[in-house]
Parts: sequence; structure tokens; C-alpha cells
Amino acid sequence: MLEIRNAVKVFEKGTPVEHTALNHLNLSLQDGEFVTVIGSNGAGKTTLFNAVCGTFLLNAGRIFLDGQDITYMPEHKRASMIGRVFQDPMKGTAPNMTIEENLSLAHSRSTARALSIAPGKKELGLFRDRLAEFNMGLENRMKTKVGLLSGGQRQAVTLLMCTIVPPKLLLLDEHTAALDPATAEKVMEITRSTVENYHLTTMMITHNITQALTTGTRTIMMDEGDILFDMSGTERERTSVDDLMRMYSVSRHKELDNDRMLLEK
Repeated sequence: MLEIRNAVKVFEKGTPVEHTALNHLNLSLQDGEFVTVIGSNGAGKTTLFNAVCGTFLLNAGRIFLDGQDITYMPEHKRASMIGRVFQDPMKGTAPNMTIEENLSLAHSRSTARALSIAPGKKELGLFRDRLAEFNMGLENRMKTKVGLLSGGQRQAVTLLMCTIVPPKLLLLDEHTAALDPATAEKVMEITRSTVENYHLTTMMITHNITQALTTGTRTIMMDEGDILFDMSGTERERTSVDDLMRMYSVSRHKELDNDRMLLEK
């Protein structure tokens, strides 16, 4: 489904502050896999997502999605195939538009039709049914402007906007990090059911190591722009948070320096 070959991304190349953010990274995801991504600050996690989305072009390497080479495909064209939810609940929606208007725009964009904020009867029924799956009462607030919703409600709407037409790849960029614990768990519950119900190939960045080892089907740890560990199946099930910390220390000869990861383990 997703294949990244020998990806290299260098920022400020040729300057004193040159930084290699992706260092000959290779990664393959099968259809329906749910991969959690962890790593310290500067490990390359968000850079990896930006490369896949086309925010910038790679210095070297290739990216394939569902067999198609998207290495040089413009970001706006990739957006019809890739859904992304950001950490900031303010991103991904138009706050002065209603829930149904936001969903209508997302639906028309994903179906390659003319952009529209005026959904038809069929679309409204689809939006209402999908919102009802979240058990947040949003199906009864479709005329409410998104800017009036709570952070968790906005993230739920954004998640639906990204999946109203199932994308080939869903990227979750710490999408619960800005929420309080109870709301974060609710959004994660919605995320898990959405990914499972619609068989979405998914990558999720998280700083919560326990969550990373118990969510989805596979966990990768990044460091210095490459994949340090890649675990799934029995190996992942038998790996504890402390085990992972020790593995990192032995491999890199240093302690993990991300306070958020240490606090949330």
C-alpha cells in the first residue's frame, strides 16, 4: 500500500546548520495496517509525514502509494488520497463554516467533484449517520459553526472529514496531544473504530509509549531520521515500555531525552 524507498531529506543543505531529517529511510505498509510511530524530538516523525503528504520534495528516494509513484506529485493532488489529522484542533476545518458545510467540502474534494458547501439530501444523510457513530451528539448540531465546538469535537469532525470518503492512507499527527485525558481517550476510541470499520491503512504519531505498543498492529521507533525498531505481532506484545527504553539505550548509548514520552509511559 505504502512504500518508501531510501528517503533522504536535508534541510539547510550546504549551510552551517545543515540537518538530515530523513536518513535513507525505508518503510513498507500493507493494506489495512495500523502503525504507531514514536521517537524523541527531532527523530523525523513529522518530517516523514510531510514527505508522504508532499509538503516538500525529497532530496533522494521514492514514495509509492497503492502502486503509484507519488514522489513528485503535488501536495494538493495527494490530498485526495491521503487524510491527515494534526495535533492542533484548529487545523483541518473552517471555523466560520458549519459542520455540514465542512463535511460537504471534504466530501466533494475527495470525490473529485466541484467543490460545494451545499450538500444534497443523500450527503446529509451520510454525514448524519457517520456523525452518529461517534456518540457525541454531533449529528444533531450539523448547523453549528465548527469554531463553537470543543477541541475534542473539532478533532472528531476533522477525522470524519478525512475519512468521509475512505482515503488510501490516514495520517494521525499526535491528534490527541492537545486534548485533556478524558477527551483524548474518547477521540482515540473513535479513531480505533473508524480505522477498523473502514479498513484504513493508518500511521499515527504519538508520544505515549504505552499507547504506541497497544494501539494498531505495528510500532516503529524513529531516531535520527531513520527507523530504529520495527515491531509487530508477538514481539510487540511481549515488549514493555521499560523494555523499549532499555533497547533504545543499548542501541544508541544514551537515554531517551523526550520528557513527554517519559511522563506518559
